[in-house]
Amino acid sequence: MQIKGIIFDLDGTLVESSLDFNLIRQQIGCPDSIDLLKYVDELSCKDTQASANQIILDHEYQDAINAKPIKGMAELINAIEAAKLPTAIVTRNSLAASAMKVKQNNIAINHVLTREDYPAKPAPDALLAIATQWQISPQHIIYVGDYLYDIQAANNAGMIACFINHGVDSEYQHLADIIINDLSQLQQLLVSHSHND
Repeated sequence: MQIKGIIFDLDGTLVESSLDFNLIRQQIGCPDSIDLLKYVDELSCKDTQASANQIILDHEYQDAINAKPIKGMAELINAIEAAKLPTAIVTRNSLAASAMKVKQNNIAINHVLTREDYPAKPAPDALLAIATQWQISPQHIIYVGDYLYDIQAANNAGMIACFINHGVDSEYQHLADIIINDLSQLQQLLVSHSHND
C-alpha cells in the first residue's frame, strides 16, 4: 500500500461536530429511513425545499461557530505537509459552514469540496475529481472519515478507506480498509506508507 495523497472528511474527522440530525429531521419532516440531503432534494414544493435547506444551513452555521479541532489534527496536517503529500477535504457540509470551520480551526488545506460542488457522498464523484486533478491513481489515495458514507464513497472511488472510530467500534467499520482510533495513529501509518520516489 503506497499512499500518494490524502483526502479528509470534515465533521467528526478533523473538527468536532455537534449537529443534531434527529432535531433537523424533525424540523423538516424527514423520516429516519431516508438520507436527509436526498429527502430535501426530492421535495416537490420549491418553497418547502427552500425552507428545509435554510434550516439545514442554519444548523450547520451554528455548528461551525462552535467547532473545535479534533485531537491531533494540527500535528497530522503538519506531518502530511512535511511528507509533501497533497491534501483535500470532501464534505457533505455547505460551503459557508465548511469555509468557516477550516478558517477558524486553522486547517492548512486549501482544496475543499462540498455538496455544492458534486453529488454528496456516498457518491464518489468529488473523490474521483480530486484524483484526476492530482493525476494520482485512486488506489494510492486514502480517504479518511468517521461515517458509513465516507467508507462507501472511498470504496466506490476505488480508494483506500480509512475509518476513524474515536475508540468506539462501529457495526460497519469492517467495510473499511484501515480502522484507526485517533488521528495520531493515522500519522504513524502515513509515515510508514508514503515515500516519494
